Amino acid sequence: MFEAVLSGTSAPEISGVDVVRRPALAATASDVLAADGYLLGTPANLGYMSGALKHFFDTVYYPCLDATRGRPFACYVHGNSDVTGTLRGIESITTGLGWEKAAGIVTVTGEPGKEDLAACWELGATIAAGLMP
Repeated sequence: MFEAVLSGTSAPEISGVDVVRRPALAATASDVLAADGYLLGTPANLGYMSGALKHFFDTVYYPCLDATRGRPFACYVHGNSDVTGTLRGIESITTGLGWEKAAGIVTVTGEPGKEDLAACWELGATIAAGLMP
């Protein structure tokens, strides 16, 4: 799913957008402050987002709270059976940050199929196109 999202961000019609990838445990408040938008991905583990994404939010929430309000974000979530708690957590935190949903959330349960990967590609392309100068 990650590779499909990433591929969408570099679609031929996308120009002037620099995509910076950071694992959740390596991303910092400085990275968030420097970005014009965010594309988040996580597995749904035990009914919630990954510990790595939760740690990312815990680390950047207050340092970025006021400075990033209104910035666009999108996300994709993969779970074995249920992603409800994960979506609730992400939506709660991004609402608190004041981030604006720039595209529908892509959710996949079970093995990702061709349509799921196409939706991930479209998600990447949509967020990147929205950030074009």
